[in-house]
Amino acid sequence: MNDTALLGPWVRRFLLEHLIVERNLSRQTQLSYRDALRLLLPFVAARCHQSLDRLSVEAVSPESVRAFLQSVEDTRHCTSATRNQRLAAIRAFAGFVAEYSPEHIAWCGEIRCIPFKKTAQPAVPYLEKPEMDALLRAPDRTTHQGRRDYALLLFLFNSGARASEAAGLTIADLDLAQPSARLLGKGNKIRFCPLWSTTVQTLAPMVAERAPTEAVFLNRCGRSITRFGIHTLVERCAQKAAAELPSLASKRVSPHSIRHTTAVFLLRAGVDINTIRAWLGHASINTTHVYAEFDLEMKAKALAKCDLTGNTIPGKHWADDASLMAFLQSL
Repeated sequence: MNDTALLGPWVRRFLLEHLIVERNLSRQTQLSYRDALRLLLPFVAARCHQSLDRLSVEAVSPESVRAFLQSVEDTRHCTSATRNQRLAAIRAFAGFVAEYSPEHIAWCGEIRCIPFKKTAQPAVPYLEKPEMDALLRAPDRTTHQGRRDYALLLFLFNSGARASEAAGLTIADLDLAQPSARLLGKGNKIRFCPLWSTTVQTLAPMVAERAPTEAVFLNRCGRSITRFGIHTLVERCAQKAAAELPSLASKRVSPHSIRHTTAVFLLRAGVDINTIRAWLGHASINTTHVYAEFDLEMKAKALAKCDLTGNTIPGKHWADDASLMAFLQSL
């Protein structure tokens, strides 16, 4: 079997050269594509009764891919959205192989013809102001860890940052004199977010006399907190806050729901949608428009402005307008 027919070299080039050097995709996207192939290849090898190192490109047949995607939903109990995410990675890999190996163009076309599943648009979870306030009150600020937890929750709410963006924030990324934070988002895009005076006062003691290269938020071991650590922190504080405000118990509180909360609060404050898009680091304005669609409070206010009950002005039929009739007859 020649080199172009073997699957292994293509996988290596795709993960280590194409995604990083040619596409410069974010680390999260690289890991997502890697995980999709890490699940797919053992599945195909078991189905073909071959060892991984001897698998050919053609072994990843459309039938095998369809069977793998079905197992993702049935065996791993993943949603259709996760299934589509795995398929996107496989289709990207097929396109890469076909680009450099013309003999595999037909194979690539068959793989890329596998359709994505239609998924329902999920409701975007966000917190109302009393719920966000209860969440911010949850950390015990008399302790070092509690002050760290409060600062992180406040920063997430202020900036609308993703968990990965907050985890990667260094002291050099903060400008407390001209209060702002430099965030590295998806696709390695940089954006600057203004900071509230409360956020500055909370962060200043945490970063004082520390090296600019250090992470702002540290874990208990003094190392940079991970995005998984941030998720755990938020869930722990939400569980504590739910004892004070029971409505939180019925909501899935995560760093991303705090991000949604920031967007909703900005929208309610009258901030235009383009500014919110830049604030959150969305690539497309269509992503940001979803907040205007689901906010019931804003819809209720708009409906109230349109309420004509008791204020109906008797209309005048157009045929009774003498000046309009004279104009029409002159044509």
